[in-house]
Amino acid sequence: MGGKKFALLLCAEDSEYVKKMYGGYFGVFLKMLAEEGEAWHLYRVACGEFPLDEEVDGYDGFVISGSSRDAHGNDAWICRLLALLKKLDDMKKKVLGICFGHQILSRALGGKSGRAITGWDIGIRTVHLSASSKAFSSLKIPALLSIYEIHRDEVWELPPKAELIAWSEKTGVEMFKYGDHIMGIQGHPEYTKDILLNLIDRLVKLEYIVDTETEELKAKLQASEPDQEAWKSVCRSFLKGEL
Repeated sequence: MGGKKFALLLCAEDSEYVKKMYGGYFGVFLKMLAEEGEAWHLYRVACGEFPLDEEVDGYDGFVISGSSRDAHGNDAWICRLLALLKKLDDMKKKVLGICFGHQILSRALGGKSGRAITGWDIGIRTVHLSASSKAFSSLKIPALLSIYEIHRDEVWELPPKAELIAWSEKTGVEMFKYGDHIMGIQGHPEYTKDILLNLIDRLVKLEYIVDTETEELKAKLQASEPDQEAWKSVCRSFLKGEL
């Protein structure tokens, strides 16, 4: 896979913890996705930093990160991102969306997202991969995969022609695929346990969740592990044209 070029469209601000431990979210994504011989570039789109039009064609694929912002919002950078994603679709560029990225991709392609009716999903969630989909046929992975989740928004309605490829008891659209070039994942395959634990503490400080909930959340997190290697395989294989 030598010589390929990818870009992370970062929609979040790096927390002090993630900067200290991983050099920022860029480092977290590189650990999951990057392989020898590849070039990876970072664009902090939430801060207004976007690839130039003439730069876009030089990339083999793009990854859209999670965010604390709403994918159904109309911040200036979100509107600009929507326009870029429509362009990437027209160009048939490989695009992988994670959490917010999954939701904003759906919106850009004609779907709808908003607040989850069932509220926050925080912890490790078991995801059902579609048995009828050919999306995973080249990979030897089980039909059930667990993944880290931390979100209160979700895809309400898939874009026309999009394929539902995974769901859970909590969230109806855990993954979707659009053609062979776009895929969204609601969970966080890139996260580590310590990142999620730190985020839970931050949510308490921001009063998004109450402190009494955290003890049970953290206990459940400590008791199990997500299928990190399987998710790494899914993400790498899709982004690099092997899925």
